[in-house]
Amino acid sequence: MTITKIHSGRMRGDFRQGFGVEILYPGLALTSDDSGIGPIGRIDRAQVQPGHLVGMHPHKDDEILTYIRGGEMLHRDTMGNEKRLDKTHFMMMNAGHTFQHEELMLGKEPVRALQIFLRPSAADLEPIVQFHEFVEETSIDNWRLIAGPRAAPLTVRSDVEVFDARISENLQLRLPTAEFAKNMLLYVYSGRVALGNEVISEGESILTTEGDCHLTALAEADVVLFSFDLMADVYRGGMFSGNQRRPA
Repeated sequence: MTITKIHSGRMRGDFRQGFGVEILYPGLALTSDDSGIGPIGRIDRAQVQPGHLVGMHPHKDDEILTYIRGGEMLHRDTMGNEKRLDKTHFMMMNAGHTFQHEELMLGKEPVRALQIFLRPSAADLEPIVQFHEFVEETSIDNWRLIAGPRAAPLTVRSDVEVFDARISENLQLRLPTAEFAKNMLLYVYSGRVALGNEVISEGESILTTEGDCHLTALAEADVVLFSFDLMADVYRGGMFSGNQRRPA
């Protein structure tokens, strides 16, 4: 089993002040040739204060999963959608050739979320926006499929499946048997876990080529898992998901 640990991303702003974004280009820890890893372009871990508006802005050739862990936001876009998002209401923006959106932070508590920028298999696809309501906020001690190219709640136009789980302290959880299990990237949103001889804490990730192994929660942990084929076709020219040799 090959395991590579990836440290936390670069911080902009300050979580403690209610507005901060930790930007992870996972490929920069592995190679100078690509800031992403296959279909995974970039992962933003954000905390944004209530009332803040992220104004209308474009995306092109990005597949963007909005994954909220606290608070709520209002999404508006140029396709006429206006939807409230929270810990059970998820969104996938398949930006394609032309797309713009804005986000207004609602409620009284900061919005805590991931925006996950995945790479499509090709450029200039038709723009699509998808919404899905999950029954539960979290999947306790089991993997939950969130997005994938087929038979998933949200469709991503690339050979990657996205799972999440909340793992109880001291529990061992086997990595899921997934369609694209040649490579897996595990991102720790909160808590602390161990895989093999590596310990991974909040904001850190681990890349493994072995799916038949167990993850141990050293403290209660919320994790996101990407299963993918590193050799699958992806478009590396997306506006945010594309190859950025240096963090912007």
